[in-house]
Amino acid sequence: MVTAVRHLGPNWYASVMGTAIVAGAGAALPVHLPGLRTICAAVWLLSLALLLALLGARALHWRHHADQARAHLLDPATAPFYGCLAMALLAVGGGALTVGRYWIGTTAAVALDAVLFTAGTAVGLAAALVVPYLMAVRHKVRPHEATPVWLLPVVAPMVSAALGPLLVPHLPAGQPRETLLLACFAMFGLSLLATLLMLPLVFARIVTGGPLPLALTPTLFLVLGPLGQSTTAVGKFADVAPGVVPAPYSQGFSALAVLYGVPVMGFALLWLGLATAHVVRARRHGMRFSMTWWAFTFPVGTCVTGAEALARHTGLAVYDWLAVGLYGALVTAWGTAALHTARGLLSGALLAGPRPAPAVLRPATARTTSGAVR
Repeated sequence: MVTAVRHLGPNWYASVMGTAIVAGAGAALPVHLPGLRTICAAVWLLSLALLLALLGARALHWRHHADQARAHLLDPATAPFYGCLAMALLAVGGGALTVGRYWIGTTAAVALDAVLFTAGTAVGLAAALVVPYLMAVRHKVRPHEATPVWLLPVVAPMVSAALGPLLVPHLPAGQPRETLLLACFAMFGLSLLATLLMLPLVFARIVTGGPLPLALTPTLFLVLGPLGQSTTAVGKFADVAPGVVPAPYSQGFSALAVLYGVPVMGFALLWLGLATAHVVRARRHGMRFSMTWWAFTFPVGTCVTGAEALARHTGLAVYDWLAVGLYGALVTAWGTAALHTARGLLSGALLAGPRPAPAVLRPATARTTSGAVR
């Protein structure tokens, strides 16, 4: 077991995020299917089990393979994935209140979410600060190396912003509720502005540098994360603001939910089409499964919850149908990624170390009987 986790990177937390969002997004769908709540609760329990298993495996990784763990932090391709740890904690915690409470009870769900939200927010804020700092002073990255993976650490606070409002009604009335709501709004601004700084680098790299490497092509879907999650966040602010902040500001949150959410969701759909076209091209060129396929899950799930928020605040049926359609795509993507991941774990391929580069053979030379080289 200790040897098996040597190459277990923080990117594995994406599988927890992708599983938890299937449960959380399904619970808020505008359709009422028999057994849907039970299925979502079961999926949430699976995400909780995956989180506990990964936390244990990563603890073994840090204890017995500290050299590899430090190498991950100093690797510009791996360090941004530390944002996934924060988002995994937050997603499972949020799921406890949306669907888990039906199985474990509201009191236990609130306690679990409070612990995971606090830990996830702390890790997310640390990642948003430390990883860009390391990129500047230790990683020495260049513009043509920009990928959507760079967004992961700065998106983590946006997940806190979107899921924190779930805890607001469970706090004492008055300043505790208002403090948490405005803290979430501050994290919304932190993450949004950081994303607006980082996203142009990624878009410029794609336009001027050509398509991403095949294995990294699915990471284009990561751009949907801050778009869908921010739309979800402003919708949640509007849900809980009445009675928490004074009337002018609560009405402002309601206006923001629509005036911000509608255009951002429009851009998210544009990016979804662009990313899908790149993935189709990559598949035609031989793209095979890797853990980057989990990028098809959580970001799409945030667009589902964003569409659900817009449906609540606009009353338009088109957003109901958008949420249902995107959720179907999410479940398909999750099933595909989960199946391939299970196969890779059983075969040992996903936990194996990187393959050594093939040796470069020098051209052989020989001499003829006359002494000429051929």
